[in-house]
Amino acid sequence: MNGEGTSPTSRRALLLAAGSASVAALTAGCGSPAAAPSSGATPGCVLAVKAGAGPNYAGPGRTRSDVTDGREGVPLRLELTVVRASTGCRPLAGAAVDIWQADAAGVYSEGRETYLRGVQVTDASGRCTFRTIVPGWYAGLAPHIHFKVRPDAHTETTSQFFLPEEFLREVYARQPYARRKPPRNPNAHDDRYRAAAGTMTLAPTAESGGYHAAYTVGIA
Repeated sequence: MNGEGTSPTSRRALLLAAGSASVAALTAGCGSPAAAPSSGATPGCVLAVKAGAGPNYAGPGRTRSDVTDGREGVPLRLELTVVRASTGCRPLAGAAVDIWQADAAGVYSEGRETYLRGVQVTDASGRCTFRTIVPGWYAGLAPHIHFKVRPDAHTETTSQFFLPEEFLREVYARQPYARRKPPRNPNAHDDRYRAAAGTMTLAPTAESGGYHAAYTVGIA
């Protein structure tokens, strides 16, 4: 089943400023590749807009960086930095980060299949990297990548990333996505995308044979 009836558990996108950075400046930079914090620096962060895990979450996946399992699609290197809002958005080491998503045909892995699912643990700088593909679409929802951050055994934050429509039009004109007719304006008709107000939208940049997207995720 690929439909998702779970609505966001939080409709708020809170921007947290560090030092003299203004809320306006953070808003302008929202969704752009995250800059690596310098030693001792405290980055600004977006407190993730919480969303349900949906019916396709299968529990923590395998610990690995490359989650493709040979699935066809345009490569996407997803670099995440997890920071703790309550400590001034300082990088959080040792947090487990799960991702799961649909393949180019809009299908999730099930049962013993593990494609496009995986877990990484953040390093001392709060970073982890996944090698995946640009997700396909299904059920009239905005294409997305689910993620869950588990800083310890008792707490978790679940949300999802979206992608710019111009970027999706470009990618979906390529194979294997072009085997299906892509949706028109997929983001505009998804209330989860509207609830996030753009704050959970990645900003992919081209790199050899695919794309790279970086994002700093703030958790409470």
